[in-house]
Amino acid sequence: MSVQVLTLGGERQTLSDETVEEIREIFRGTVLTSDDVGYDEARIIQNAMLDRRPGLIVRCTGAADVVDAVKLATDRDLLVAVRGGGHSIAGTCTTDDGLMIDLSAMRGVWVDPDRRRARVAGGATWGDVDRETQLHGLAVPGGVVSTTGVAGLTLGGGIGWLHRKYGLACDALRAAEVVTARGDIVRCSASEREDLFWALRGGGGNFGVVVSFEFEAYPLGQVVWNGLVVYPADAAAEVLPRWRDWASNVPDEVTSRAMFWSLPAMPAFPPSVHNRDVFITAALYAGDPDEGRLACRELAELGRPLADMSRAVPYRTAQSALDPLFPKGELQSYWKSVYLDQFDEEAAAFVVRVGQNRPDPKTLVHAPLLGNASDWCLIASVRRPWLVPACGRCR
Repeated sequence: MSVQVLTLGGERQTLSDETVEEIREIFRGTVLTSDDVGYDEARIIQNAMLDRRPGLIVRCTGAADVVDAVKLATDRDLLVAVRGGGHSIAGTCTTDDGLMIDLSAMRGVWVDPDRRRARVAGGATWGDVDRETQLHGLAVPGGVVSTTGVAGLTLGGGIGWLHRKYGLACDALRAAEVVTARGDIVRCSASEREDLFWALRGGGGNFGVVVSFEFEAYPLGQVVWNGLVVYPADAAAEVLPRWRDWASNVPDEVTSRAMFWSLPAMPAFPPSVHNRDVFITAALYAGDPDEGRLACRELAELGRPLADMSRAVPYRTAQSALDPLFPKGELQSYWKSVYLDQFDEEAAAFVVRVGQNRPDPKTLVHAPLLGNASDWCLIASVRRPWLVPACGRCR
């Protein structure tokens, strides 16, 4: 059965069975059409709202496959989407009827503990990076969900639990190997192809396909203090301004965020918060957990909490704690955000009003503290009962 693939001009190009088989012979990785076993699994991305069906999927195993996939697209003028870890909430990693160049099988991570460098393949997730770097007491600033792809987060900036101490994911990037639109593989850094390197550090996409990243890794013990205090949602008018004032004066080791949500009845949560509208204050201390306990103790003193779940945990546990709440391909997500220089009384009152009048219990209103006391981000996701929000600056 022939396959139709969309071109850049919007036309449909027909690939015969013979042509598809010839294409398959080129690649070490798997080439999938809609008739193949594994196609539906391969096309799934994080956001279930975007149920797209690529005309052809090339699941690359290395840089050579990526080069050939780019050349295939160029030779046939095909519409292309590039998938890294597949966590794109905006859905830019997939396409209807075009060619998906899928890097998700390329998940290798290699750590040089002496140089404090981590080389990461283009399809790796932050869970992959955390596992290898933590073996050496190191970490690269990543996101807040371990299944997030390294590529998408880094190329969009990348806020997480370490950004106040060590910066964004893109700040830790030291070099990258990129396949250009002509099918050339090039290296860029602060001293090589500087313009391309500048563009990759937060500039988004369409500069090439990054097949590997080289990051600086920073010292971080395997156990950290993870602050998590849950208040009733109707107490937020008092608690939020107090949290804001506290967060405005914390040391750089503390990254904190506050959010309105309704917690599900999961074993990880105490019964006192099950299926209840809540206001959550959270923090992670990038340093000694005993120092973190002291630095974050006021989180439980901002009002009368329903539960104080603060404790010392492995860093990898803190990084993956939200994973069960964001299962891949099951949640339909839509989010918006705004960045504030000052989180003043008017902004705080607005957040409380919106947070206490969410259209659905699963709607998340999220306020993270960014670089310092004058950098804030408000992220809200408006959804109906079948929609679940995702938060983050750079998916």
